[in-house]
Amino acid sequence: MSHAGTAGTQRSTRAAAAPAPDTLTPADRYEELFIAVQSNHVFADSKSFVDCAPRIEPADILVAYRAQSSQPGFDLAAFVHAHFEVIEQAPSEYVSVPGQPIDAHIADLWNVLTRHPQAHPLQSSLLQLPRAYIVPGGRFRELYYWDSYFTLLGLCGEGHAQLMRGMLENFAYLIDTYGHVPNGTRIYYLSRSQPPVFALMVELAQVHGVAAEVDFLPQLRKEHAFWMNGSDTLAEGQAARRVVRLPGGALLNRYWDERDTPREESWLEDVTTAQSCQRDAASIYRDIRAACESGWDFSTRWLRSPPPHSTRRNRPHVRAATAPSLASICTTDILPVDLNAFLHKLESKIAVLAQQAGDATAAQEFAARADARKAAINEYFWDQKHNAYFDYDWRRGELRDCLTAACVVPLFVGIAEPAQAQALADTVSRRLLAHGGLSTTECGGDQQWDQPNGWAAMQWMAVRGLADYGHDALSGTIARRWLATVAAVYEREGKLVEKYAMRHVENEGTEGGSGGEYPLQDGFGWTNGVTAALLALHPRHTAHGCVAHSAAPQHR
Repeated sequence: MSHAGTAGTQRSTRAAAAPAPDTLTPADRYEELFIAVQSNHVFADSKSFVDCAPRIEPADILVAYRAQSSQPGFDLAAFVHAHFEVIEQAPSEYVSVPGQPIDAHIADLWNVLTRHPQAHPLQSSLLQLPRAYIVPGGRFRELYYWDSYFTLLGLCGEGHAQLMRGMLENFAYLIDTYGHVPNGTRIYYLSRSQPPVFALMVELAQVHGVAAEVDFLPQLRKEHAFWMNGSDTLAEGQAARRVVRLPGGALLNRYWDERDTPREESWLEDVTTAQSCQRDAASIYRDIRAACESGWDFSTRWLRSPPPHSTRRNRPHVRAATAPSLASICTTDILPVDLNAFLHKLESKIAVLAQQAGDATAAQEFAARADARKAAINEYFWDQKHNAYFDYDWRRGELRDCLTAACVVPLFVGIAEPAQAQALADTVSRRLLAHGGLSTTECGGDQQWDQPNGWAAMQWMAVRGLADYGHDALSGTIARRWLATVAAVYEREGKLVEKYAMRHVENEGTEGGSGGEYPLQDGFGWTNGVTAALLALHPRHTAHGCVAHSAAPQHR
């Protein structure tokens, strides 16, 4: 498309003309004031302060704090409210309509969840973007990376092409400006990314005629360079940032964060975790942050497993009697199967687009990279005995022991062999299929990315991945159960939520998910997108006829 090429030129010009971005985080900028606010519980949610907007120059606020804080009767909370605008969760401008079908409700929510760059508070932690975008909702008032791919699934119908294209432009801008897509569009998220799904976004845009994939080739290559930074000189058995070279030479990736300090949006929680054990605090903070880059924050998936003789791979459906705490987190020791599957997709996409662009050398290079990664995924992640993909502990040289929904991602990106897909479908049916859809993990715990919770992203990848390999019955079962779960909560509460319990509670029915560091959020971007897409795939599902029984405010 000629207009897509023009857009690519505009992106490059805009990125070149923009001033160097301000990357000082609230902790960098406010120093001891930041620590005082977070440690003294000025706000109930640690995220509240880092999302505030200063009323005057930040440097002047710090000077004022240093001058006043030692005076008798100093009131920290009063000082903060005098010098910062607290960006509270916006009052609802939308209330669900009793009797409104779920698909109409979702259609109404796109405007509710749309944000515009000109409305960004000055000098806050919010990163500026060139185009309008969709936020998840609730406490998540900024653009998030991998959430957005699943949100885009709901924008593929008529009337949303401009918004969908704008979302892609925003991600391209972020890569041009910062070298990667951050976890979310906050300064304090810049030290990490999230699962690399930009290649999936541009493919979706191409399929729906919104943009030409090849116009985003420079950004795809730049994102790949971010994930592979440090790999060129890496010796066997060594790691650098997000890259690990295994004995034998295979090159695979892990999640990482450039900082080893408490997360600013969860500062008190992280400090408390570090104080609860004897580990080096910096290593805990790095592993916690790396788990946030995974999008699975948090899960037993990232915690130290039981000794080998009690492996859960040999004892399916075992729920942990005592869930390990985050003090045992070891994310950077783990090579995740889904991350490496996404990077295979990225490398394959670059190879195809480079060929289209006439760059045969790059096409050959990235095709070879994709082939090597596929071979390594089959060698290190596939468990022939248990017929599933598991994460790999590169420090211990062994497979992890908890089956998770991440095992479906190789099907979703098309790198499993047909025999593996058949075996995996049988395993998923026996061990992860639940009353409400696909359970996130086989292991239970008090973390939100564990059993019994289910998440929209994993349902979609399972449904599409299984269908692509011809396992239509299981794919359809997961889709129908998930739609019934979402519809039941919508009928009762008039809203869609971030996650759902995959179990059926006696006398209560289906409910939203639980666990984690914050209350259940409604909104909710990726649930809306996946639900809309699944409703389109299943036009006769009873969810089409479900309506809200009562009004509920939509938390923006």
